[in-house]
Amino acid sequence: MKREETDGGREDRAVYVISVAAELAGVHPQTLRIYERKGLVTPRRTAGNSRRYSDRDIELLRRIQELTQERGVNLAGARMIIDLLSQVEELEGKVEKLHIELRTEKRSARPREGVAPPPPVVLRASTTVAVQRARRQLTGPSEADTTY
Repeated sequence: MKREETDGGREDRAVYVISVAAELAGVHPQTLRIYERKGLVTPRRTAGNSRRYSDRDIELLRRIQELTQERGVNLAGARMIIDLLSQVEELEGKVEKLHIELRTEKRSARPREGVAPPPPVVLRASTTVAVQRARRQLTGPSEADTTY
């Protein structure tokens, strides 16, 4: 799993040893090792190579437990779901950023004094209309075209 870095917020500080993290998540410490081996969670490591889990990791572990225990999803499916949820979250952030940029552009795109507006766009008849006109010319007016 990709670890999100924030502004040093509490949820990213890796402070829990494996036994405490397992208790907080409601799993056995060996389960955490399995999750790590399968790539579901990536705890930080100390200089002595001990695992340390953050509040964000604990929340992820709880989500994995919900998916596997309550929803009946296997670990591969749980990993896929978590990855997709992470992608959705990332894309929602990008969409919000684009909305802000669009609003900024709209504000700055207002007509300015002394600047001529762009020329109007000339739209031509659609292909369907052109085909209908060509048919009329070849076959003559149909009853639907006749006005009384």
